[in-house]
Amino acid sequence: MFEPHSEDLRPLFRNNRDWAGAMRRSDPDFFTRLVDQQRPRWLWIGCSDSRVPANQIIGLDPGEVFVHRNVANLVQPGDLNCMSALQYAVDMLRVEQVIVCGHYDCGGVRAALEDSAHGLVDYWIWSIRQTRDRHVKELAGLDAPQVRDAMCELNIIQQVERLSSTKILREAWQRGQKVSVHGLVYRLADGLLQDLDASLGPEAGHEERLRHAEAASLARARNHERTKR
Repeated sequence: MFEPHSEDLRPLFRNNRDWAGAMRRSDPDFFTRLVDQQRPRWLWIGCSDSRVPANQIIGLDPGEVFVHRNVANLVQPGDLNCMSALQYAVDMLRVEQVIVCGHYDCGGVRAALEDSAHGLVDYWIWSIRQTRDRHVKELAGLDAPQVRDAMCELNIIQQVERLSSTKILREAWQRGQKVSVHGLVYRLADGLLQDLDASLGPEAGHEERLRHAEAASLARARNHERTKR
C-alpha cells in the first residue's frame, strides 16, 4: 500500500482508502467500469471555488460528468486548457449537454467589481469588467449585494454566448450533433441550482434568447431591491 511521504497528506490518503472501500462495498464493479469506459453526457464548466464541487452538487458519480474549472467559470477563446477540454468533450466524448455553472458570492466576480488591483488575476477577469460596463446603466441604483448577484448571473450568460460562438460547437451543430449549452447558477446558502433560461442549441435565435436571459437577471435584481424597501 502506498503511503505519502508528507504528514500533511496522510489524512487525504486515509479518506481515499475509506472512500474506495465504501465504493467497492456498495458496488463491487464500480472501478472496473471506470477503467473500461468514460462516457459522460455532460461537460461542466465551473468555478474553481472549493465550495462548488461539480459531481456532488448534481449527484453524479465519477465518470458521469466531464469537468473543467477555473476562476469565475470563464470561457476565454485564447484559453487552450478550456478549449481543449471543450473539443475533447464535444468531438471525442460526444457529450450532449455543456453546462456553464457559476455561483453567487463568486470571488472572481467580486474582484472584478472592485477598483483595487489584485495582481495576475486582473488579466483573467477583464471580461467580467467588460460585462459590467455594458450593463452599467441597468446596475445603477442597486445595492452592492444585488449588483454582485446580477453580475454573477450576467457573467454566466456571457460564457454561454462565448461557447455558442466557438468553432467547436458551430461545427458540431453543422454536422447535426446533438449538443446544447446551458447556464446555471448555484446558491451557496442553500445548495440549490437555478436555470438562467439561457440554453442554446443548433436552432436560430441565440441573440434574442440571451438578451431575454440578461433582462430577466436584471429584473430579478431590481425586484429583490424593491422588496427590501
